Amino acid sequence: MTSISDQDKDIIRRATFGAIALVSKADPGFFATFKESMAGSKALAAAPQNIRELLKGGLVAPPSGGEGGIEQAILADIRAAKSALASDPAALQGWIGVVESAMQQVAEASKGVAPAEQQMIDMIRAALA
Repeated sequence: MTSISDQDKDIIRRATFGAIALVSKADPGFFATFKESMAGSKALAAAPQNIRELLKGGLVAPPSGGEGGIEQAILADIRAAKSALASDPAALQGWIGVVESAMQQVAEASKGVAPAEQQMIDMIRAALA
């Protein structure tokens, strides 16, 4: 894997965790949050070693702002993460696959994929494309 700066790793982590959070938040519910959190954690734990290495590190501060601002910041992080990984196509495709899998598992964790979750997944997929 190409060397990636700590700043880029922070962006990749924020984008990954942010994508999962956006899908989970799209269809809120107290118990659903726990199920979705576990599903997202399992998906990330099952990621290939090179992707898990990218996701290691300290906590990254979530974006601040109103609901629309946070969503736009996470989508911008997703696009920035793609740019950071562009020099290593295998890592880029691996990361996209992990994000896709995690989003799907989070959405399916509680009573199947709700329309609001699918809409958010589609929005994130557009940023990943």
